[in-house]
Amino acid sequence: MPRNHLKSLLSACALAVLISGCGGGNTPSATSSAGPSAKGFPVTIDNCGVKTTYRRPPQRAVSLNQHATEALLSLGVEKSMVGTGYLDDKILPEYQAAYDSVKVISKEYPSFEVLLEAEPDFVYGGWSSTFDEKEGRSRAAFAKAGIDTHLNTEECPTGPVTVASMDEEIRTLAKIFGVPERGEERLGKLHATLDKVETQLAGVTPVKLFVYDSGDKTAFTAGGKGIGNEMIRRAGGANLFGDLDKAFGDVSFEQVAERAPEAIVIYDYGDRSVEDKKKFLLAHPALKDVPAIKNQRFAVLPLSSTVLGVRMPSAVESLAKQLHPDRVR
Repeated sequence: MPRNHLKSLLSACALAVLISGCGGGNTPSATSSAGPSAKGFPVTIDNCGVKTTYRRPPQRAVSLNQHATEALLSLGVEKSMVGTGYLDDKILPEYQAAYDSVKVISKEYPSFEVLLEAEPDFVYGGWSSTFDEKEGRSRAAFAKAGIDTHLNTEECPTGPVTVASMDEEIRTLAKIFGVPERGEERLGKLHATLDKVETQLAGVTPVKLFVYDSGDKTAFTAGGKGIGNEMIRRAGGANLFGDLDKAFGDVSFEQVAERAPEAIVIYDYGDRSVEDKKKFLLAHPALKDVPAIKNQRFAVLPLSSTVLGVRMPSAVESLAKQLHPDRVR
């Protein structure tokens, strides 16, 4: 524990576990404690090296990060959520009403104590920083408090992250919450969008793309191991740094110039606006002869749409419209 005291609103379960001093690996979780299993349970999930057995669906879930929150809302489990936090963008309109019914416990990441005050039995994080050990929010700390955790699997890939990874993430969450039919229904809608774009782009010549996320001295770009690489391919593009053996990485602007992108995709988030990023790229001396710069050919995607979650298919469609407006309208 990062501090010697906890606020008085700790759940009885968490407090009892902390007092007993049980180890994280042997601590029964909130949803796997003794008692009869719910229908369709127990369910055992091996997630990013943490194995959890659920005897019933979570009843007091907390989601952190945009894509984690929207994934749960897409499954209609908002009545089983007691908190959420850390958005990058506005919630998708179709989930707004459900989102408004869930308490926002923090603008960004809450402290471990604030999380405990919500008395959760399950915490779902979109980024690995959700479970930051230095901040006292490690998965082991939650386990010690009797709270189950789940991390978006783009943060611990065993290979390239693809549409199959999206399917697995949604199906796993649906299984944890005991709503597998809702998971299949959601996936049907997501795949319908992808199938439509694939049909519209049949036979198209891919546009050579460079993704600009951020960076002044070097460029932070999308590599080949994240869902962004798959999105670019499905949108009729070719990621010029798909050979990077990770989801994101730094490259020099001279490398960008050597690979001569035909278009630049800007990831939109944070305090730096898209227009500021465009001005920076247009004025960079190393890029002056790059086709994308000469033609001022840019596309834009919000960062929240470029990670593993339910926004991915609509982001593919959006990017396809920007790259191939004659094909996708």
